[in-house]
Amino acid sequence: MNDKLTADHVRSLGLTGRDFLRELDFTAAELNSFLDLAARLKQSRKDGHEPELLSRKNLAAIFEKTSTRTRISFSVAMSDQGGSITFLDGASSQVGHKESPADTARVLSRIFDAIEYRGSEQAVVAELAKYSSVPVYNGLTDQWHPTQMLADFLTMREHQVDPQEALSYCYLGDARSNMGNSLLIMGAIMGADTRIVAPKALWPGQTVIDQAHARAQESGAKITLTEDIAEGVSGAEFVHTDVWVSMGEPKEVWQERIELLQPYQVNQAVLELAGSNAKAMHCLPAYHDTKTVLGAQIAQDFNLQGGIEITHEVFESSANISFDQAENRMHTIKSILVATLA
Repeated sequence: MNDKLTADHVRSLGLTGRDFLRELDFTAAELNSFLDLAARLKQSRKDGHEPELLSRKNLAAIFEKTSTRTRISFSVAMSDQGGSITFLDGASSQVGHKESPADTARVLSRIFDAIEYRGSEQAVVAELAKYSSVPVYNGLTDQWHPTQMLADFLTMREHQVDPQEALSYCYLGDARSNMGNSLLIMGAIMGADTRIVAPKALWPGQTVIDQAHARAQESGAKITLTEDIAEGVSGAEFVHTDVWVSMGEPKEVWQERIELLQPYQVNQAVLELAGSNAKAMHCLPAYHDTKTVLGAQIAQDFNLQGGIEITHEVFESSANISFDQAENRMHTIKSILVATLA
């Protein structure tokens, strides 16, 4: 890792010009290339000799959904690499209102070197990629969250007790979501011991499950979907979760989902089931206390004062590595930018 990272080395990875839309589009070797590059970039930044490989590169970042980690990660990554970023949203552009994704892609790719999209529908980012002549990146859709997966896997590698062993992790909560889909598929591709622990009504869709089993046959991954907490958690080195409800969803949805998911809260008992070295992971934001509007409302309505999807006790403990995940969003997003643009 001490040899200087050059554009020629990055181009040798064979990822130049690629879109980054979902995990299924890549092989394990390609995803490992992104992770290895992220580790190198992270170390070179820490050592103070990070090369600027994206000088004069310009990124258009479309944010139809609000964001903290994704937005700042793309921004700092481009800045560190000598490039620039322009943010677009519904209030400041024609995207999604007066101009179709196809036309937006054809305009932006005449001016920018890459396009990032964060919004609801995977079909939109897919259409952007279809009509764009430059790489397109998925910053999050309702179906997939691939940039988060690179951050999660880099974080697990950094904290794994025995790097020679296969990763072992579980996801507790609402798995009929982008995080449930992405963690299941990423683990299947990467050969991990991957467990989805949730009420069956909140498992990923059957198509996603079938895709996971197909990729697991190639990689040797172990795939488990279960409603049984002890079965799903026991021996897992990493315990993932995510919020159970989102702002704007009707209260009727809250009632049904929270009643289903209360047994799947990540608490101290769950971590003890996993094992003495188990780490808690969360893509954030987390409703672990009542210091957010939505967290306070749910805690009041459902008498969940100690936390919702994760307890305050666990969140504030040394087992929680979610802030390492948050930092690694920037390093792994930087690796995507460098690998596809340098």
